[in-house]
Amino acid sequence: MMWGNWTIVSEFVLVSFSTLSSEVQALLFLLFLTVYLVTLMGNILIILVTTADSALQNPMYFFLRNLSFLEIGFNLVIVPKMLGTLIIQDTTISFLGCASQMYFFFFFGAAECCLLATMAYDRYVAICDPLCYPIIMSRKACAQLAAASWFSGFPVATVQTTWIFSFPFCGPNRVNHFFCDSPPVIALVCADTSLFELEALTATVLFILFPFLLILGSYVRILSTIFRMPSAEGKRKAFSTCSSHLLVVSLFYSTAILTYFRPRSSTSPESKKLLSLSYTVVTPLLNPIIYSLRNSEVKSALRRVILRTLGPQKL
Repeated sequence: MMWGNWTIVSEFVLVSFSTLSSEVQALLFLLFLTVYLVTLMGNILIILVTTADSALQNPMYFFLRNLSFLEIGFNLVIVPKMLGTLIIQDTTISFLGCASQMYFFFFFGAAECCLLATMAYDRYVAICDPLCYPIIMSRKACAQLAAASWFSGFPVATVQTTWIFSFPFCGPNRVNHFFCDSPPVIALVCADTSLFELEALTATVLFILFPFLLILGSYVRILSTIFRMPSAEGKRKAFSTCSSHLLVVSLFYSTAILTYFRPRSSTSPESKKLLSLSYTVVTPLLNPIIYSLRNSEVKSALRRVILRTLGPQKL
């Protein structure tokens, strides 16, 4: 349909991995399906174990549960549609479906950035000010910090998505990505988007770069405190409490910053897809693995939960 000089686009086509052969796409489907199922089961297991075991009822594991919920949401928004494009070549997505996918991608992404910063603050207080830790990180304070992290996703998702989909689209509707991210969608707009791009850069700085700088500052103080500890055992324990979080942060932010802070001309669409895969598919998979395999408390809690569930006589 036409409205003035504009074509009203009712659906988009996700290019996804259509340039690859059908055999390669089938292999990718099996790989991503396996990763998807392992990610869901791993994060659900983290939630169940940290909820059921009384030894894990502290702020660090409270925030870890929230992170697992975010990762599950992140996966549900992106991966099922990507699997559909690979196995049944269902590459079309409705206008509303594209807007909804972008909205929840922004929502979960911004919330995760803020939650990772909150987790860094929790580790900072635990290591740098342990005597005041129970007071500063009280149950009420933890609930407020978690709620603030979740709520931070609403404004950025609402403003970004509403603004993008209020632009006119004049016909080309092929999104050169495996999901509706803002850069490939905004490339289809037939209007001046310079003001939106300025706002998008500001939002990216606020919700990606600023939390990252807060995390970096927290870990500078944490490492400084650890190195001043006289006991080697104390240093080891302090490192072990924050190493998992630091590894997750490094994986998530390194790829996100490379994706959204590099000039458009310096990165090809295919390389952007690979970078996006790392923080939309790989990082959610690694989170439960890192926090379970590298954390003796989680492994011990898992054994206790299994013992209570199955009973000693069944083991």
